[in-house]
Amino acid sequence: MTRQYAGGVGVSPTRHGALLGAIVALVVALSTALYVGVAADHGPGRRADSALAAPAAPDDPAAPVSTGVWAGTWAASPVGGEPGTGTTGMAGRTVRNVVHTSVGGTSARVTLSNLYGTRPLTVTHATLAVAAGDDSAAAATGTLRRLTFGGAATVTVPPGGETVSDAVSVTLPHDSDILVSTYSPTSSGPVTYHPHARQTSYVADGEHTEDETGAAYTGTTEYWRYLTALDVLSNEADGTVVAFGDSITDGITSTAGADRRWPDVLADRLRTTVRSGGDAPRYGVVNEGISGNQVLADDPRRGASGLNRFERDVLGRTNVKVVVIDLGINDILRNPRLADPDAVVAGLRTLVDRAHARGIKVVGSTLTPFRGHRGYTDAREGVRQRINEAIREGGVYDAVVDFDQALRDPYDPRSLSDDYDSGDHLHPSDRGYRVMAETLDLEDLKGTAVPA
Repeated sequence: MTRQYAGGVGVSPTRHGALLGAIVALVVALSTALYVGVAADHGPGRRADSALAAPAAPDDPAAPVSTGVWAGTWAASPVGGEPGTGTTGMAGRTVRNVVHTSVGGTSARVTLSNLYGTRPLTVTHATLAVAAGDDSAAAATGTLRRLTFGGAATVTVPPGGETVSDAVSVTLPHDSDILVSTYSPTSSGPVTYHPHARQTSYVADGEHTEDETGAAYTGTTEYWRYLTALDVLSNEADGTVVAFGDSITDGITSTAGADRRWPDVLADRLRTTVRSGGDAPRYGVVNEGISGNQVLADDPRRGASGLNRFERDVLGRTNVKVVVIDLGINDILRNPRLADPDAVVAGLRTLVDRAHARGIKVVGSTLTPFRGHRGYTDAREGVRQRINEAIREGGVYDAVVDFDQALRDPYDPRSLSDDYDSGDHLHPSDRGYRVMAETLDLEDLKGTAVPA
């Protein structure tokens, strides 16, 4: 008489064991295929944001098992085509970008952009590694990984396009410098870049993406080239907060190489609070500031307006939960006529509506003082006050952080406090950036968008 088992009616123990083994193998194969398919999904808004397990890299049996949630750990908005690169671009040279993590992870992927290129960008070699130390092009031993795109080492990015690499298994610590190296044998025309990196990156003649020593990288640059995002599969984060703004968010007057922009300090606050048992959201922080950026108007040298880049730089980032907006001062300063405060506020409300449509909460800041700056006039100060009044009344954002009140001189509210002024009477010093990050209430980063 044949006995019955949970695996099926009328199946013998031997056949049952074989069948069970086949089923397990099929589940593992399907799970692996699902992971690879999701990791290779390069479409905006279709990133892998759920908890997944990544297999160890085939050539590294000691590679960590990757689990957690995909989050942004670093980003920089593409600003334009780098001057002087229209003919040869970076053809025949290796670019080694140095970027800084806000949260750590056990898998990573990068986004490369050819937004401002006039010809296809062909990348034949790309790698990622943890930096061996500060101010170094050398990779920490055992951390260098080859990057692939849809399973291939070579990827071609059309003019105006971007691509996301496959996920690679590697431990990236939080608060650490990461090296992302790319080599292109041909020119794509103008190099898509972010000019005010406040970070030294490197260039080598020839193909040196797998050079761990960094010896070949004899050229230095203060630009980030091609690279616009670094995501991690992380157990440290539940999502991403985007800092969206102008030069004050970009940190143009912060100490170079020291990671003292206000979004950097915010990332430190979030990590420290969580680590000490405090009640704070677990977010990676990415900086989408562009120096000179406006809410309403595009600028050939300062990138697309806030309205025109919001889809790309906020909604297109990975697993965004909250955006902090500090934008509008350049609409006042760079407008040849007196800016219309109602138009600026309407533009900010449009950004909020777009974020809410994706379930993203919006924290917005008041505009900081600039008396003493070369662009100051009493009429422009009046526009700033009207915009701040609308923001404080609560009709624009889900929550407000009052950067104006935090940084202004208590004896002359039209001016930055001397304690927080970098010296140009518009941009904060390192101390001012720290005060900005400390002023932001971490409670305001919790929750979801407020329904209209």
